[in-house]
Amino acid sequence: MDRHLRIAPVHHGLVGATPVMRDLVQTIGTVGRTDVTVLVTGESGTGKALVARALHAESARRYRPFATLDCSAIPAALVEQELFGYSRGAFAGAVQERSGQLEAAQGGTLFVDEIGDLGLTMQAALLRTLECGSVLRVGGSRATPVDVRVIAATTRPLEELVARGRFLQALLSRLQVTTLALPALRERRDDIPLLADHFLQRFSERHGVPVRPLSDGARALLLTHDWVGNVRELRHVIEGALLRCDGDTIMVADLPTRLMPSEAPSFVPDDAWAALTFVEARERALREFDRAFLAAALARHDGNIARTARALGLHRQSLQKLLARRALR
Repeated sequence: MDRHLRIAPVHHGLVGATPVMRDLVQTIGTVGRTDVTVLVTGESGTGKALVARALHAESARRYRPFATLDCSAIPAALVEQELFGYSRGAFAGAVQERSGQLEAAQGGTLFVDEIGDLGLTMQAALLRTLECGSVLRVGGSRATPVDVRVIAATTRPLEELVARGRFLQALLSRLQVTTLALPALRERRDDIPLLADHFLQRFSERHGVPVRPLSDGARALLLTHDWVGNVRELRHVIEGALLRCDGDTIMVADLPTRLMPSEAPSFVPDDAWAALTFVEARERALREFDRAFLAAALARHDGNIARTARALGLHRQSLQKLLARRALR
């Protein structure tokens, strides 16, 4: 077992060495230098806010403000005030003027997170600001010019919202000048060990505890998990395991029990299987079953080849050949 943590390539907080991540980093560098509006899509926990900050850091606006508006965290009645600000006397309690996030980002970047949760009225108001380059505060009578680059993010399918009359096509078209689609963690599993080692180093420094590497079994278990919460979920798992571990190495027992497979994994063919012949489909099914079953077995025995082979009724050499054939370490 390698007890040394691998140094992961990190770009503005984004960690990964898979082709999809290398392409993403290259695109961020190219698009970041422009001033175009960007729409970042992806599941929760994939790093959309990190991408927004990376785009800002790559731009000529990097030394100007970076402001954030999280549409999912602000009550709908307060979004207008947060986005545009308000004038004195605009409503009860408005005893003084207050600028909104658009003005706070003057000369810089405004990151609008979960823009799919923005109401239609506010969508129209934001589109108007993007088109005319000025802000009118709530209760105000004079528009203020603003120079702001907008980067929006969403976990929701905006095209479907447009079809249902819940999102403005004009605003979507304006946001889609450039779209960056972030992959789910399960779609770039080769990055999981790099991310895990990155978080181990980071949290050992933060909490002042020794760096503890993952055992082979713990690493194998991380590779089999679906990671519905993506990188955010992995980060929390690694931090908790590091703090729970009382030995020199993080073992399977230090990981949350919810990661442990309760039974032999199964698969459900989807539409992508329809184009396969029977022989091709059977081979794919066997390959997926072998990988999931063997990885789970290794995790149960903490990566020990000899114990895993005995438990499965295989010779050690046979198991090693099978692991190699299925590209399992």
